[in-house]
Amino acid sequence: MYQTLGVLLTADDLMGESVYNPLLAPVVDRLRATELLVTSDGAEVVFPEGFVNRENEPLPLIIRKTDGGYNYATSDLACVIDRVERIGAHVVLYVVGAPQAQHLEMVAAVSRMAGWVPEGTELTHVAFGNVLGADRKILKSRSGEVVKLDALLTESVERAAVAVKEKNAELSAAQQAEVARQIGIGAVKYADLSTDRIKDYVFDWERMLAFEGNTSPYLQYAHARICSIFRRAGIDRAVVRTLTPTLDHVAERALALRLLQFDTAVWDTLEKYSPHRLCTYLYELASEFSAFYEHCPVLRADSEAQKMSRLALCDFTARVMEQGLSLLGIESPEQM
Repeated sequence: MYQTLGVLLTADDLMGESVYNPLLAPVVDRLRATELLVTSDGAEVVFPEGFVNRENEPLPLIIRKTDGGYNYATSDLACVIDRVERIGAHVVLYVVGAPQAQHLEMVAAVSRMAGWVPEGTELTHVAFGNVLGADRKILKSRSGEVVKLDALLTESVERAAVAVKEKNAELSAAQQAEVARQIGIGAVKYADLSTDRIKDYVFDWERMLAFEGNTSPYLQYAHARICSIFRRAGIDRAVVRTLTPTLDHVAERALALRLLQFDTAVWDTLEKYSPHRLCTYLYELASEFSAFYEHCPVLRADSEAQKMSRLALCDFTARVMEQGLSLLGIESPEQM
């Protein structure tokens, strides 16, 4: 699945829960040494400040159950120790569903109470919502089972292949297959990343694979369209990269200003751990380019200088679009 999705993690990057088993007993010992560990109803627990149940009673984080078994919290605390003390992590991100918010808040609170997390070290829950079907319930297959990712990706590529064949039958079978893969995988990624991660969203095949609107195919098409402009012009894109564009038309200026906002959009996305912010920027960029292309003839510009200036804007747009999509793990076809 990682290979299909273009994920660069390897087996060396994985730390399954069982890896932390040797640290579970030391977690208990270390908590006992700090005098945070108490016995409640036969279980060993920690009561972090500020957490209460529905009866407004202190809420415990269970470290060891009454039968002597360890709990999820024990593994999570062992993970904190490993990340901070062995790796020296300054930022630890928990990409976990939103319902686990309180549990992770309690783990972080206990870790800090125990003195395991230095001042300034960040433990952040990067929460996300659910993927819903048309009935606004958890997305499931026709047989009622939870949809498997590999099946979903396969279907997305197959659907994209139909669209590619309809739109550009001139491409060879191999080219159509490659573009369909890029569109299909990109569409699934973008559908997930373009929604505010904390919110649930409805999975919709038609919208996801549409070549219009805030979708991956629309952005990929904007990139491919620019590549097509240069093929028709018979000009190497590198030639225009030394030029400073002139911004005489309002649409040229609007596009240039949007391009200059790329840096801000990337940092905003990183600081808030919110990929949808970069998606929104790229969609606005593609829309701005569409308006520019409509109002500012490129290959039929009034002069050679104006044509080269507008080609420079086109190239800049394509490079930003390709870089932005790449940051989202999405490829940018040169033909579609």
